[in-house]
Amino acid sequence: MDILHLVDRLEELINHSRSIPFTHNVIVDEDRMLDIIDQMRVAIPEEVKKSQQVLATKDRVIAQAKEEADRTVNIAKEKSDKLTNRDSIVQDARKKANQIESEADVKAKNTQAEADEYVAETLTNLEIALERVLNQVRNGIYILEEDNKFKLDSVKEEPEEKLKK
Repeated sequence: MDILHLVDRLEELINHSRSIPFTHNVIVDEDRMLDIIDQMRVAIPEEVKKSQQVLATKDRVIAQAKEEADRTVNIAKEKSDKLTNRDSIVQDARKKANQIESEADVKAKNTQAEADEYVAETLTNLEIALERVLNQVRNGIYILEEDNKFKLDSVKEEPEEKLKK
C-alpha cells in the first residue's frame, strides 16, 4: 500500500477522533491506529526498495552512457586513424575526431547529470514522505500517551472520591 495513503488514513483517523474537552487531545481507536502503523511498517520497506530500484536504474543508465561514449570514442579514433593516413586530410580528420569525442563526452555527462537529478528528486520525495509518516506516528504516540495519562488520572481520582463518601 502507498505510504502517503497510509499517512492520509492515519491523519483522517486522528481528525475524526473524539476530542477531550478543554485539551488538544483526542481519543483514538487504538486498534485502528496500530493497524495503520503496522501497514506503514510494511509499506516503508517497499518505498526503500523503490528507491534502491531507482539507484540501480541510475547505475544502468550511467553504464550504458559510458559504453556508448566509449563506442563513439573508439569509432572516432578508428576514423581518425584512417584519415591520418592521408596527408591532405589529416587536419580535418583530427578536428572531426576531436569533435566526435567532445560530443560523446558531453552526451555522457548530460546523461549522468540527468540520472543524478532524477535519483536526487526521487530520494527527496521519499525523505519527505518518510518524515510525514514519522511525524504522524509521533503525533499518534503522543496522543496515546496523553490519553493514557488522562485515564490514569481519572482512575486515581475515582478511589479518592469513593473514600470520601
